Amino acid sequence: MDIQNLIKMANQIGAFFASYPDAQEASSEIANHLKKFWAPGMRKLLLDHVDVNHGDGLDAIVLSAIHTHRRALEPSTC
Repeated sequence: MDIQNLIKMANQIGAFFASYPDAQEASSEIANHLKKFWAPGMRKLLLDHVDVNHGDGLDAIVLSAIHTHRRALEPSTC
C-alpha cells in the first residue's frame, strides 16, 4: 500500500477521534483503531514513515498517538 494513502487514512481516523473531549482517550482510541483494523504490514509502513520522515504529513493528534502507543502498534506485538 502507498504511504500517502496510509497517511490520509490515519489522518481521517485522527479527525474522527479529535472530537473526543479527553485527549488521552482520543489518543488511545486512535492507536486501538490502528491496531485492530490495520494489517501488521500497514502499521509497519506507517511506523517506518514516522522513523524515516518524522511522520511528515500526519496530523499532530495521529503522530502523538503513534509516539505514545508505539509499543502496542509494533507488528511483532500483535
